[in-house]
Amino acid sequence: MTSALLAELQSQVGQTFQSEWLLIDQAMIDRFAEVTGDFPYTHVDPERAAQTPCGGTVAHGFLSLALLSRLHATLRPLPIEGIRMGINYGLDRVRFIHPVSSGSRVRAVTTIAAIEEKRPGQFQQTLNVTVEIEGVKKPALTAVWINQFLV
Repeated sequence: MTSALLAELQSQVGQTFQSEWLLIDQAMIDRFAEVTGDFPYTHVDPERAAQTPCGGTVAHGFLSLALLSRLHATLRPLPIEGIRMGINYGLDRVRFIHPVSSGSRVRAVTTIAAIEEKRPGQFQQTLNVTVEIEGVKKPALTAVWINQFLV
């Protein structure tokens, strides 16, 4: 079974998937500030943030990063049978490129970069992820996201 699953996973290498768009509003930014205890005025004070070069509040970079799981859940790759459990293994080369203004919509564009079998029944998938901001040329962030699957 694992060789067939590995072949199926490897057949997806190079494929790119887009998530649905997600609105990042001030309420979401404020909730993230509450959870993390991170309250710079650029995130939570619309009047004061309006005086900055961004012209208003912006999402925390870590909020944009934390939303990868939510965005990833709306990707449309074919489901793969036989996977019992997925594990978020970590991130490499995370870069916050452009601020996400409150009221913006973002989506994840994910390319499957690699699949390897770490040991029998355990696979590692490497994803190149870009979080795009609707109507903005530069992305919010780029990252290499590593996941593992158990069968």
